[in-house]
Amino acid sequence: METKEAAAQEKEAPRKTRGVPEGIQRTRDIIEKAMEGGGQERVAAQKAKGKFTARERIHYLLDDGSFQEFDLLVTTRCDDFGLSDKHIPGDGVITGIGRINGREVCIFAQDFTVLGGSLGLAHAQKICKIMDLAYDNRVPVIGLLDSGGARIQEGVDSLDGYAEIFYRNVKCSGVIPQISVILGPCAGGAVYSPALTDYVFMVEGISHMFVTGPDVVKAATGEDVSFDTLGGSAVHSAKSGVCHFVAKSEPDCFRQLRELLSYLPQSRWEKAPTMANPDPIRRGTPVLETFVKVDPRKPYRVHHVIFQIADEHKFFEVQTNFAKNIVVGFLRMGGEVVGVIANNPAHMAGALDIDASDKAARFIRFLNAFNIPILTLVDVPGYWPGVQQEHAGIIRHGAKILYAYSEATVPKVTVVTRKAYGGAYIAMSSKHMRGDMNFALPSAEIAVMGPKGATEILYSREIAKATPEEQTALKDKLAKEYADKFASPYQTARSGSVDEVIEPTQMRYKIIRAFKFLREKRKPGENPGTGNIPL
Repeated sequence: METKEAAAQEKEAPRKTRGVPEGIQRTRDIIEKAMEGGGQERVAAQKAKGKFTARERIHYLLDDGSFQEFDLLVTTRCDDFGLSDKHIPGDGVITGIGRINGREVCIFAQDFTVLGGSLGLAHAQKICKIMDLAYDNRVPVIGLLDSGGARIQEGVDSLDGYAEIFYRNVKCSGVIPQISVILGPCAGGAVYSPALTDYVFMVEGISHMFVTGPDVVKAATGEDVSFDTLGGSAVHSAKSGVCHFVAKSEPDCFRQLRELLSYLPQSRWEKAPTMANPDPIRRGTPVLETFVKVDPRKPYRVHHVIFQIADEHKFFEVQTNFAKNIVVGFLRMGGEVVGVIANNPAHMAGALDIDASDKAARFIRFLNAFNIPILTLVDVPGYWPGVQQEHAGIIRHGAKILYAYSEATVPKVTVVTRKAYGGAYIAMSSKHMRGDMNFALPSAEIAVMGPKGATEILYSREIAKATPEEQTALKDKLAKEYADKFASPYQTARSGSVDEVIEPTQMRYKIIRAFKFLREKRKPGENPGTGNIPL
């Protein structure tokens, strides 16, 4: 009887205790306790908001079984306000290494269940340690941010912690990819770390970023504003430009992040990963022949051009909702990663304004930092006119795109699809801005200004002498003559400002051929190593 009872007790005992040395069991108990985060009650509160826990996020993002955690048992050294009496596992942040698509990354995830994910000195030191590890080993660093901000109980120590993180953001800029994922609040000084990184992800409904919250705004200005209206994903993706990618849910966010990394090198000392290309390099693009017949003033979405020339018609767009008059993103051509910058006539006629200039310039500088070739598709009527643009600094902002293209030493291929007028023609990687290979379609018009506007200035007296009935026909005749003589792509080709006038159906092959020739133009790591400053 006693033997049966003993056997039953042994069966009910936790498996982990059977035959395990006491020291090892103690280690397991300590680790298990630390991994509980803020406890079941706070975890339930996190779930009630529709949010994952920090550990669940790491699980969703990284390859299965690849995460190795560091500094799990680090705790705050602050004794004030009873912090020393609280169980604060990992000081509110999880740090470690893992793999995404088989490639190494460093990662940190703030745990909102532990003191609201607030940043104290030990918390900051853990983040700095993992950033240093990423920098030294030349791998991307990813931050999953969900924090109430600086830990008030630790005073200036928490602010000093932020400063150390900001310093490392700048140190890593242009050296390794830095990605921030906002998965809750990110307020006050905390917002400047993601702003210094290369890409920012947000999730609808749960992500918020602002320097001052709704209560402070109301107290200071009297404005009554909600969290979403002040700093939600819609605001930062469409208006401020702070956010690069918006997701419907956390799993969708992690899927997008994994896709983004598939286009990026591990560091400035590498090239972006190549992939097997089932799409024939010589695949024709006959759909683009319609551009020869299209009125230069008629809008179209430049995405359709990009889809036609990309491998398997795949395009990964960046900042989709911000400055829609210019489109930027990643595609593959012949299996190689290419970054594209394209004027979008479907929005503001594709003209360059302040936001478009900032958007394009920063993306160009990112591509140059990480050895990714640049494809520029040009259909631009000029810089956007108006008092508001002039007063807001279109001269200063517009100069950024000129600077970025001139600075870039990676392979640069440019195709003028339709119009390219004035200073905007120069800015969009023209030959004398050191474009390596510049092509034009037969539909291209390259001139100081549009033929219609030019003839109205050049032939104002002749037009004025004509009767109102005759003026329309005269203007059309003069505009055609001007276009044929001064705006024709063949005229530009004769001067050497365009290397070749190509048929639309050959566009994909010509671009791939150009990039293959230019692939050894610059070795990884040979660039000056300038950072990717926020613009």
